[in-house]
Amino acid sequence: MKLYDSAKKEKCEFQSIKPKKLRMYVCGPTAYDYAHLGHARSSIVFDLWRRVFLANGYEVVFAKNFTDIDDKIIKKLLDSKRTDTPFSSMQELSEFYIQSYLEEMDLLNVLRADIEPRAMENLVPIIEMIEKLLASGYAYEGANGDVYLSIQKDPLYGSLSSRAKEDSQSLQSRIENKSDKIESRDFALWKGYKGEEDLGFVSNFGKGRPGWHIECSAMIEKHLAYQDETFCIDIHAGGADLLFPHHENEASQTRCATQKELAKYWLHNGFVTINGEKMSKSLGNSFFLKDALRAYHGEIVRNYLLGVHYRLSLSFNELDLLSSKKRLDKIYRLKKRLNGEEASTPKEAKALQEFYQQNLQGADSEFVGSLLGALNEDLNISKALSVIEEMLNHTNELLDKNPKDKELKARTMCNLNIISALLGVGALHAQEYFQLGVSEEKKATIENLINKRAQAKAQKDYENADSLREELKNMGVEIMDTPQGTNWEYVG
Repeated sequence: MKLYDSAKKEKCEFQSIKPKKLRMYVCGPTAYDYAHLGHARSSIVFDLWRRVFLANGYEVVFAKNFTDIDDKIIKKLLDSKRTDTPFSSMQELSEFYIQSYLEEMDLLNVLRADIEPRAMENLVPIIEMIEKLLASGYAYEGANGDVYLSIQKDPLYGSLSSRAKEDSQSLQSRIENKSDKIESRDFALWKGYKGEEDLGFVSNFGKGRPGWHIECSAMIEKHLAYQDETFCIDIHAGGADLLFPHHENEASQTRCATQKELAKYWLHNGFVTINGEKMSKSLGNSFFLKDALRAYHGEIVRNYLLGVHYRLSLSFNELDLLSSKKRLDKIYRLKKRLNGEEASTPKEAKALQEFYQQNLQGADSEFVGSLLGALNEDLNISKALSVIEEMLNHTNELLDKNPKDKELKARTMCNLNIISALLGVGALHAQEYFQLGVSEEKKATIENLINKRAQAKAQKDYENADSLREELKNMGVEIMDTPQGTNWEYVG
């Protein structure tokens, strides 16, 4: 397997710290608002990496954190108290958005993480790590109850992002430049209490709350880190916007606190843009995931977001989304041809790994080898999709020649299940897929018209039957008469 390591700035052969075992940590969202497409893409990208590692036989421990103590959360909480639906606490507010996020990830078929730590639940290890950094001289207390890490004490600071020699002011644009800092690039490990309505936490160095960066280092050390290795974990991952300062600062404070490197490999996914700009609430062009999921099934959104190589920027465009849907249509068209029902692809990692191995026995070995080989090459999604396209076309040609070939049909269903296990798409019942976007009320109306048409045909009232077909067509419904009855699809 090859992956692009952001620290080395090159593609390299992946070698886990322990044979066939993998510990991976992904930076999750700050829980103060609904998820946007950037969050969705990051989740899908690293879900895909996880699935590929599982397919390669790795035992994966996968963690994704939630930031539930943050200035943005406090501001949202205080703002909510001026509304008719105020939140009572940071915990209530953040938990509301965490649950919303998890529900939306379920709709995108993103596997739940094995570990989902929250800052609020890990204050003890966070404070202990800060105390250790203070005691060892890597950190110092400011004048207002703040605690900072002194980057001068870390000669390797900047080695991850390769930006240490740039102007310090531009480097730390996201880090407050306060007068009580020794150096402007020093960053906060702890923010002293400033009087925000009892929103501080008690520590030996004063009431306050943890800085953003320290929570990840402390939670990795508690929940995930190897204690007997040079590196704490195998892979640390997140969006490209986190490379600096967040990941740089994480790496530094972990190095200072443990004398170990935080991760052997660093993975970063590209931005999602709209009209060529990085998605940002401050720019006013954020596109909430919940809005996309109102318009499109989660599988369609997932299929679109995984269709561009994970390290490249993805410029969101609804026309591109609809164009990418054609790939899914072809998968489900073949599945329908096989009378394929829902594959019941597992939602839990270990069961998914077993499902993959089970279907591997009956699948086309050449197809699976080519598909997994493409994904093993730093998630070469273009090549992987090309392999799938070739398999679909070739299978349809074979079925045209011999539509009753049971062995071919069984092998093809295993191929489709392999796609579902690896890419997380294609597991729906074919009929369900082709009826996506139709409300239950509209389905009842369609079924009623189909039944009326069947009655008209039985009475040889072909004029009325044709009229009813035309009415269905005007509703965006295409009907197909089969020996088993009339099927229908929504074509819009």
